[in-house]
Amino acid sequence: MVDERELVEAAQRGDRPAFEELVRQTFSDTYTLAYRLTGNEEDARDVAQEAYLRAWKGIGKFRGDAQFSTWMYRITANAAATFTKKRKRQRTESIDDIGEPAESRYDYQPAAMSEAADLLDRLSVAVDELPPKLRQVVVLRDVYGLGHEAIAQELDITETAAKVRLHRARHKLREVLDLPGEQRSGASAHAV
Repeated sequence: MVDERELVEAAQRGDRPAFEELVRQTFSDTYTLAYRLTGNEEDARDVAQEAYLRAWKGIGKFRGDAQFSTWMYRITANAAATFTKKRKRQRTESIDDIGEPAESRYDYQPAAMSEAADLLDRLSVAVDELPPKLRQVVVLRDVYGLGHEAIAQELDITETAAKVRLHRARHKLREVLDLPGEQRSGASAHAV
């Protein structure tokens, strides 16, 4: 396997196969992040494609201070934010387009699993409804486990801004989920 640095340098010289190898090596993580930020497979594919187009166009600006995959996280987060803003302006749904809700049967599972599944569903919907800037921070922190400093670098914001956005996002999630007092601090801190 060719070293990532060598691939980046070759891609910077216009070597398409080298860039394609970088795409192969990072696609899974890039697509997963795009999916987490958009909540939709089709949108995630569009965002990943846009992210790689931006990366190809900007590969000459990549300084190598971080890994290529880290650079792709930032590009993907920015592409997802742009995509989400554009989609929000264009989105209209006809009542006819909304299908019947999928039947969820938990009658063969213990009540605790049903409650947990319900909470996870509600949490997923609540995260999807967060504004893109807040959703990005929650996903990067609670799904990818990045620290405040890494989040700040990924999103090109200050560490303080990352902390503030995370605090605001979690506050909104608590409001939307409307958890009882004791569960609010315990369950949402672990689930979010």
